[in-house]
Amino acid sequence: MIDGKLIEEKRYDKRALDLLKQDPVVPSKHGSNSIHFALRSPYIYYEKKIRQLIRPCHKVLEIGSGTGLHTYSLLKTGAHITATDISSNALTVVEMNLQELRGGGELKTLLADMELLPFENQSFDVVTSAGSLSYGEAQKVDQEILRVLKPTGFFICVDSLNNNPIYKLNRYIHYLKGDRTKMTLQNMPSLKRISSISKKYKEIEVKYFGSISFLMPLLSKFLTDNTVNNLSKNIDKIIKVRKSAFKFVMVVKK
Repeated sequence: MIDGKLIEEKRYDKRALDLLKQDPVVPSKHGSNSIHFALRSPYIYYEKKIRQLIRPCHKVLEIGSGTGLHTYSLLKTGAHITATDISSNALTVVEMNLQELRGGGELKTLLADMELLPFENQSFDVVTSAGSLSYGEAQKVDQEILRVLKPTGFFICVDSLNNNPIYKLNRYIHYLKGDRTKMTLQNMPSLKRISSISKKYKEIEVKYFGSISFLMPLLSKFLTDNTVNNLSKNIDKIIKVRKSAFKFVMVVKK
């Protein structure tokens, strides 16, 4: 597991270093706006839950912030944000990207392993994660999130689901190509993991998205973005997307 983590750290350090060499470093789009239109629905819903639940007085921890694409959504709430990642270069990009885009919030970055968070028990009102749950040993990560949350605190996340065989095969192909580590495959969230997490909290809401996301690139060549997006939503409703979903958004309350 350690080897996989080191590989991912080096991978994201390199990606971030490449970004730091670009001019400008600051991207023109953040959050759901940075995602292809036909795949935005889960990220738009994730941002909706952030707006609903996070208050300016809250202390918020983002785990696996990467280069901060989704950190701006947190800052816009006016809350006190601590963005963490295992890549020091990625955190440098976060600071540069959001230096002039604070949106009223307070930002602090910290190098941290999500399996062993450097915070005391019950330190945060909210913990968030956008696509980072597979970058650590599942049991350890889930326990650390629970540990650092205050009583009645929230955990809000958007991530991929590892149930649909088509998506599982695609991720395995990327693993064979060296674009993924075995660690991320082993720790990709599943329905079983979601069920395990739900037993540790008083309240849970899970919404599933994208049973036909694998067809989006092809459909986008023949149909408008709006048509493709609406088609995906309608099919999700018809076939009960839960077991075949590509993404999910989960909100749990301690």
